[in-house]
Amino acid sequence: MDNPERARILHIMTKASDILIVGGGLNGPALALALAQTGHSVTVIDALAQKVRKNAAFDGRAYALALASKRLLDAIGVWERVADYAQPMLEIKVTDGHAGAGPAPFFMHFDHAEIEEGPMGYMVEDRHLRRAFLDAMAENERITEISGKTVVSQDADVSGATVTLNDGTTLAGELLVGCDGRRSGTAQRAGIKRTGWDYGQTALVCAIEHDLPHHGVAHQFFMPPGPLAILPLTGNRSSIVWSERTETAHQINAMSEADYLQVLRPRFGDFLGEIRLQGDRFTYPLNLTIANSFISDRLALVGDAAHGMHPIAGQGLNAGLRDVGALAEVLTLAGRRGEDIGSTLVLERYQEWRRFDTAALAMATDVFNKLFSNDNPILRMGRDIGMGIVGSLPGLRRGFVREAAGLTGDLPKLLQGRAI
Repeated sequence: MDNPERARILHIMTKASDILIVGGGLNGPALALALAQTGHSVTVIDALAQKVRKNAAFDGRAYALALASKRLLDAIGVWERVADYAQPMLEIKVTDGHAGAGPAPFFMHFDHAEIEEGPMGYMVEDRHLRRAFLDAMAENERITEISGKTVVSQDADVSGATVTLNDGTTLAGELLVGCDGRRSGTAQRAGIKRTGWDYGQTALVCAIEHDLPHHGVAHQFFMPPGPLAILPLTGNRSSIVWSERTETAHQINAMSEADYLQVLRPRFGDFLGEIRLQGDRFTYPLNLTIANSFISDRLALVGDAAHGMHPIAGQGLNAGLRDVGALAEVLTLAGRRGEDIGSTLVLERYQEWRRFDTAALAMATDVFNKLFSNDNPILRMGRDIGMGIVGSLPGLRRGFVREAAGLTGDLPKLLQGRAI
């Protein structure tokens, strides 16, 4: 008991799991649950203490989950935990114009009734999703959670991957997965470079309460500085993602609540009656950043660690959950064939599946943002006529609805609502 070497020996002790996941936000826990469901043991490492992650109060942050993403959450046992807090998105209205001048005469209107599968998606608050993931992981014996610790180094060789935490603990697994965001330390330590650029825009994020019901309608209003998304939450509340030039955004966010609302109201309009702020206000810079490779030696990147894009289409988390579904499927099928799940041959299947789709989505959001975030009269006329054409053709409209619902492309089984 008095051995002075005891603490040092304990600190270098290695614990083993099949897969090590760095990042306990949303994509990391989703991947852990998907893999545990198919028999893998998983360790999830997050820098924040679990109490902080689990007991978050309402802060206005919310996510637009496409129908396909809802299917994945259902398949891994999370949806039932958040269903009562989810607001279905029944319609999407897309308009163009100036603050205080009302929308342009041409617009796009998408209705969930044009597809057979149900609502195009659901709005769920960040606090409910995080708590649901934490509860689900705690109940799964194949998942080990390590909270309040950071990874300070990582290594990979033919036998597996290892990480060392800031308390000296070493963890080992067959594969390391980075789910640690756009500034992924996992990617940096592996020497993976990134390609991208800054948009000169910053998103203002908040939630509002309004007098009139939203009826499950989501709005996207394109203005010269950037788009304003009004996304329905449960009750008479909506989530706001409002893009402005960076300098302007910081000035607005520094205003008093009354002044902030005074700037928002002419952009928002009066179709929902009087509006009031709820919860905190946030800003975050908008940029495009894509990892030059989604894989390295015994390493895979998922979600924002692999690709961060403009929120103009609300596809950030949905793209990450597609990564989750694809990687879980690749690893599970490889394991059933007796392959080494951390081998380059296996990981290349994941990269081939997700890289083109992700690059296409990132480029589409980039082009869309540049096309709409300006006041060029020729471009305005062209895009307004284009929206009018799309809105008037049922076939094109239905295609957009299916795209918004996440039902297009090469979908992993979990996003089809099927078991792996």
